[in-house]
Amino acid sequence: MRRTLIVAGGLLAAGAGPARAQAVLAAPPTGPSAPETVAPPTVLAYAEQMPAFPGGEEAFRRYLSAKTRYPPEAERLNLSGTVYVRFVVDEAGRIRDAEIVKGVGAGLDEEALRLVRLMPWWTPGRQHGQPVRVQRTLPISFRLR
Repeated sequence: MRRTLIVAGGLLAAGAGPARAQAVLAAPPTGPSAPETVAPPTVLAYAEQMPAFPGGEEAFRRYLSAKTRYPPEAERLNLSGTVYVRFVVDEAGRIRDAEIVKGVGAGLDEEALRLVRLMPWWTPGRQHGQPVRVQRTLPISFRLR
């Protein structure tokens, strides 16, 4: 029985036992069939035209008011605060890579992430007239009434 194992930097062809193993170096492919290396898209901190929630700030406040579910644990602890969520608005306006930058805990962080991930597509940012990826950090405040 013959097995082939992938080892960092090359292939190791293994036969019946370890005494018969030998290293076979794999050269990277070249020419027209070689895979192209594609650089990840650039994410800007600022753009000439920053991404915007559809309908503006007032629409964003209405969205949060309608969609927020206060976590029972935070309510039980009478906890309120502001959660900061960082994400990328891509060239089409989709929200990508949402993460908590500064949280409060007791379920509020998870609720803030849920709200960001459910948001409708934004108007994308633009640089030199072209849509670009822009990173945003959004504060979401939680207050008990």
